[in-house]
Amino acid sequence: MREDIYTKKERQVKTCNKRMGHIQIFMALFGLSLIVYLFFIQVVDLKHYRAKAKRQYRHSNIVMRGDIFDRNGIKLATDTVYYDVYARPQDFNDKIHTKEELATLLAPHLNMQPAVILRKLQQQSSNVILLKKGISREQHDAIAKLNLIEIPMDKKTTRVYPQECLASHVLGYYNGDAGSDGEGISAGVEYTAKDILEHTPPQKSVEKTPTGNVIYNFSTDPLAVVEPPKGEDVYLTIDTAIQHICERELYRAIGKHKAKRGAVIVMNPRNGEILAYAVYPFYNPNNYKSASMIQMKNWTLTDIFPPGSTFKIITISSALILGKIDKNAVIYDPGKMKIDRWVIENHDYKRKGAPGNISLVKLFEHSSNCASVKIAMMMSANEFYHVLKKFGFGSKTGIDLPGESVGLLNRPSTWNKSDKATMSYGYGASVTAIQMVSAVSAIANDGVRVTPHVIKYKQEDYDKKIHHIRVMEPEQARTITDLLRQSVEQGHYPIKMNDYYIAAKTGTSKKPREDGIGYTGNYYTSTIGFLPATNPQVLIYVVVDSAQGGEVWGSTVAAPIFQTIATQIASILNLIPDKHT
Repeated sequence: MREDIYTKKERQVKTCNKRMGHIQIFMALFGLSLIVYLFFIQVVDLKHYRAKAKRQYRHSNIVMRGDIFDRNGIKLATDTVYYDVYARPQDFNDKIHTKEELATLLAPHLNMQPAVILRKLQQQSSNVILLKKGISREQHDAIAKLNLIEIPMDKKTTRVYPQECLASHVLGYYNGDAGSDGEGISAGVEYTAKDILEHTPPQKSVEKTPTGNVIYNFSTDPLAVVEPPKGEDVYLTIDTAIQHICERELYRAIGKHKAKRGAVIVMNPRNGEILAYAVYPFYNPNNYKSASMIQMKNWTLTDIFPPGSTFKIITISSALILGKIDKNAVIYDPGKMKIDRWVIENHDYKRKGAPGNISLVKLFEHSSNCASVKIAMMMSANEFYHVLKKFGFGSKTGIDLPGESVGLLNRPSTWNKSDKATMSYGYGASVTAIQMVSAVSAIANDGVRVTPHVIKYKQEDYDKKIHHIRVMEPEQARTITDLLRQSVEQGHYPIKMNDYYIAAKTGTSKKPREDGIGYTGNYYTSTIGFLPATNPQVLIYVVVDSAQGGEVWGSTVAAPIFQTIATQIASILNLIPDKHT
């Protein structure tokens, strides 16, 4: 009997141990399965669950771009906050608000008819319904007071240009929603200063629920809740008053002469700061999507053209630098000459014939093609080419705007005699407008060419980005300046001023065909110069493309624009007169 009892207990113990073993095996397998499951969740299938989590809360990741100001603190570009209004069908609850009630409550704040809102609310194809984009802060606050849990609102920013078309080709444009890579699209300073405008100190994100409520924790920054991070501001060298004058006078001239396009660039030759950069046709960066590519293109950087007689400044300067001539040089001008198979003549040869021996002052005043050719022939092709390179032709100026072309300056090994001859009066090379500004600025700045720029840099950035290149000796630069000054004073140019000496030259060149073969019937007319000639503070370049009607010359189209703008700039900058002193 007792043995049976022991046998029974042994069987019970064995059964218990067996069951415990099964339980242990089950728990081990369960633990292993749990580990594998967690591994898949946290490592293998991380993206799926991260996305799922993001659907349950939102990060406030709005970053305000820095503002752009002119040199005097006038705001030219800024970010404005706006809101998009949505509806979430999964949050609809007829016991709280019916769709009809929601439509009625929202209608006056969205400036929409209730029936229109109701149709949107009745959509069944989306988890989120967009009701209206771009409402104001006031509208947002009014809707928020309604406490509609079904209606979340999303905070966004848009770029605004308070001065509209002013300096549009300098500012460019920015659209943060348009880029396929999430970077946005931009042009002008908005592009070149992107790193500055978007540079913000490290910020902790603010988590929000789908309805827009902030999820507060110990790391939440109260300021980040109400004030999104903002990039650094950028100040330009542009003077809004001067920019406005240039755009206004350019627009008037374009209309008067029925021209295709035009530009006015104003620069301080001493430091390379561009005070105005007017490019026609204009466009409004607030609505850049409606502008054509022709309107948005800054053709003064991208397009090349023969500069015409303004290039004679560079030809005479090159010969002076190389010691081929001095300020007292006398050149025989036959009025008409043949180089290879090409006949070259002065613009008034048919009326006045051969001028004979002329001074350099007369060369500039008379704009002698033949005398310029004769001076060019004193230089070898290599000599002429290398001085032109020092002036910056055939290279980018380094201006802080995107899209700059290098121009067209062929290697001297490809030049023939006629190439060098036509080069002397502005046909052998093709330039950009900013290259002409940069080259002539060296003469105005005692022989030193400074990188043109539109952004005001801190000293450390200025030292890296802005270069000072000596092109000629100060005495040589002053000689050219004085020759130009005398030519203006002795001639009949409409650029003379009562109180200031002007060192300037006009130019007219045939416009090449788009296929590069031959010329059209249109002209580029231009004037470039600086003042006061005895202490240059401002350089102005005016170029007009395809003026129509009457006599189309640099002296009749571009020069009057130059004179009008120069007079007003002298007043704005309070330049000290150098005449009669």
